[in-house]
Amino acid sequence: MPGWCSAYSCSNERTVSNRSRGITFHKFPKDDILRKKWEVALRREGFTATDHSIICSQHFKQADFDRTGQIVRLRDGVIPSLFNFPVHLQKLVKGTATSTSRRAEESLSVASEDTPEMASSDLQPQPTDDHSYALPASPTTLKTRLNEALARVESLERERKNAFSREKRAKTTMKGLLGD
Repeated sequence: MPGWCSAYSCSNERTVSNRSRGITFHKFPKDDILRKKWEVALRREGFTATDHSIICSQHFKQADFDRTGQIVRLRDGVIPSLFNFPVHLQKLVKGTATSTSRRAEESLSVASEDTPEMASSDLQPQPTDDHSYALPASPTTLKTRLNEALARVESLERERKNAFSREKRAKTTMKGLLGD
């Protein structure tokens, strides 16, 4: 099925040569909310994705892919994020808008200045932690750990599903062989 990547200034076409280079192509999601997020991420004025619109794998992070099965799939809820936009399409990075979030940032920066050993790696238990399962001091580190755990659970569930499918196929093959 021929097709071009829908991303701004991307010239990747669904061909055998691109496939051999490891570039995969992915359809836009059917979920309207997620599809709209993908369209916004592309930053193409007036672009509306169709059922045949695709985007290549070069616009996703490596962590966005599930490679546990035979087919390279995107994880649920991912949004393309790697683009090479010209200056007029690049988003301006704004600071925090609310006073509460500014105070939270200030308190986090003060806490990290007080304990420089905590800034190096909150993912590993520190000597001050009572237990290896103690919560980190930073909410962003906690969220990172949660996202990593959820991604691991999703990966293991997919592997379990694939293992059951392989087992079912093997049983069917054995029954066929025994029947002969």
